[in-house]
Amino acid sequence: MSTIAAPSGITGTASTLRRLYFVRFAFAIVWALVMFTMAAKLSPVGIVLLVLYPLFDVGAAVVDARSSRTAGSPVLLYVNMAVSLVAAVGVAVACASGIPAVLRVWGAWAIVSGLVQLIVAVPRRTMGGQWAMILSGAISVLAGASFVVSASADEPTLTSAIGYAVPGGVFFLISALRLGRAARES
Repeated sequence: MSTIAAPSGITGTASTLRRLYFVRFAFAIVWALVMFTMAAKLSPVGIVLLVLYPLFDVGAAVVDARSSRTAGSPVLLYVNMAVSLVAAVGVAVACASGIPAVLRVWGAWAIVSGLVQLIVAVPRRTMGGQWAMILSGAISVLAGASFVVSASADEPTLTSAIGYAVPGGVFFLISALRLGRAARES
């Protein structure tokens, strides 16, 4: 009987994060492309997509937390899970009130989850590929503030949420590519 040993420590975490970041990149791009077709109004499919995005973040944080146990405490990832779960529920409720309410909830979520992402990425710098996550977290905070402000526009649309997903996806792709070296090291 043969077994495959799971990578341990930073190497295992880097390998798992690399795969996760590739998945997050693909999800963000596909989500943005589909969402782009319905940015002007809240449709049933658009509502599902808006709720799905933070739920996907919950799932990604679960994978990240499981892989990060050997490389450090996943406490902030648990915080991110809770924040994203609350955001998904908040977005679902806000959809009944219209796009401005959605943008306010989305903005609050972007601010808090961006801060968490930033704080999680800083100690991971030695792993490689985390500068993109640090930058992404900081930009998320700024983008979240802009969502809240854009909610007050005369005719707000969800275009800014799409604009949030695409660069976020690109940052995940950059991190995944940069983590390649760390994932291959023994």
